[in-house]
Amino acid sequence: MLTYEQAVEWIHSRLRLGIKPGLQRMNHLLKELGNPHEKLRTVHIGGTNGKGSTVTYVRHILEESGYTVGTFTSPYFERFNERISVNGQPVSDEALTELVEKIKPIAEAMEHTKWGGPSEFEIITAMSFYYFAEMNLVDLVLYEVGLGGRLDSTNVITPMVSVITSIGLDHMQFLGNSLEDISYEKAGIIKKNVPVISGVDQPEAKSVIRKRAAEMGSELFELGDAFSAERVALLEKGERFQFSSRVRTEVYELSMLGTHQINNAAIALKVVELLKETEGFDTDVENWKSGLMKATWPGRMEALSDDPQIYIDGAHNPEGVKALVKTIGERFTDKKVSILFSALHDKELKPMITQLGAAADQIAFTTFEFPRVASAEELYEASAHPNKEKVPHWKDYLKKKVQEMHSEEVLLVTGSLYFLSEVKPFLSVYLENYRNNK
Repeated sequence: MLTYEQAVEWIHSRLRLGIKPGLQRMNHLLKELGNPHEKLRTVHIGGTNGKGSTVTYVRHILEESGYTVGTFTSPYFERFNERISVNGQPVSDEALTELVEKIKPIAEAMEHTKWGGPSEFEIITAMSFYYFAEMNLVDLVLYEVGLGGRLDSTNVITPMVSVITSIGLDHMQFLGNSLEDISYEKAGIIKKNVPVISGVDQPEAKSVIRKRAAEMGSELFELGDAFSAERVALLEKGERFQFSSRVRTEVYELSMLGTHQINNAAIALKVVELLKETEGFDTDVENWKSGLMKATWPGRMEALSDDPQIYIDGAHNPEGVKALVKTIGERFTDKKVSILFSALHDKELKPMITQLGAAADQIAFTTFEFPRVASAEELYEASAHPNKEKVPHWKDYLKKKVQEMHSEEVLLVTGSLYFLSEVKPFLSVYLENYRNNK
C-alpha cells in the first residue's frame, strides 16, 4: 500500500520521460483501464489563454443549475489534487492514492512495450478518466487541454462541445513558430459533427479553425459573429457586460476583472446555451447570472489585499501580458503601478517585459526554485525601464514592499503560475500577520 506522499512522488517521477506528444500510449493505457473515457459526457476546452477561466465559468453555471461537474485542469495552483476536482473540491488524498495503485502496474508494464511508459501528464489524464467514470460519478466533465490539442493526452474524448478560447504564441518549441501552425494544433480537438465554439480573433488563426471545422462537418460558433459580448460598465470589483446570441440578449456581471474575462464568460455562456439546446441540460438565465458572479479562478487578477492594494496575475505569455496591461490601463490610471515579475526561461521574455515596462512606474525582476526558470539577471537585462530592480530574494522584497506601500500605489505580482503558486500562500500569511501587528 502506498502513502499519499509516495503516490504523488511516483506521479512526479514520470516527469523524467518529458513531454511525449501522441495518443498511442494513451489509448493503450486507457484500454487496460477499461476505456473509462468512453463512459463520460465531456466538454473539451483548448486555447492559448482563457482555458481555466472558461472552465470555472461553465462549472459554476452548471453547479448553480444543480449538476455535478468534474474538472480536469493544469497546472495546479496550491495543491496537486486540484487538477482533478468535483464541484471545485479536489480529489481526496485517499482516492488519489487508490488511483495511483490502479494505474502504476499498468504504466510500469508499458515500459517494456513498443509504446514505452506513459508520461506524467498521460498518467494524470488517465487517472481523471477513471476517477470520474468509476469512483466519483458526475453529470459531465470539463477537460482542459494540457498542451496544443491535436496530440494532447486529453484528445481521446469525443465531447459534446469543443472550445478554442484564443490563439497566441506560446509553447512554440512544441507547436510551431506561426499562428497558423499553432492554430492547426489547437484545432486538432475538433471532432466529427461536434459543435465548436471559438474566441479566436486573428484572421490567419480563424481561417485554420474554419477549415478544420468544415472538414469535420462541425458547426462553428465564433465570438463576434454567432455571439458577442460588450462591456456595459466597469465595476469596482468586476465587470458588467451584455451577451448577445441568436437565442437571447442579456446583461450579466462578473467578479473577475478584464475585457478578456468578458470574452471568456461569453464563450462559457455559449457553451451552456449549446448544452441546453442540444444535450438537454436544464439551466436558466438566473443560474447563468448567479454562476458567473460566483466564479473565481486563482491567479487571474486575484486581489490578495485591498489595503495595501496587491494583485496576482498569471500572465505568462505575450497575449496574457497584453490582457494584463489593458486591465492596468482601465483600472489603475490614477495609481503608481509596481510590478514584480518572474518567468520560465523558455517563454517569449522580451515581448512580455517590454509590454509590462510600458505599464509600470517601477518593475522588479526575480527568480524562484523551479526547472527552466529564468534568472533575475536575464530578466533585468531584457528590460529598458528607467526604474528597474533585480531581486534575488522575492520574499524579502515583498515584506519590504508591503510595509512601504501607500494608498496611491498598486502592486502586481505576475508571470509564471508556478511562481504565483508560491507567492500566494506566503503573501496571504504575511499580510494577515502584518495587519494584526499594525
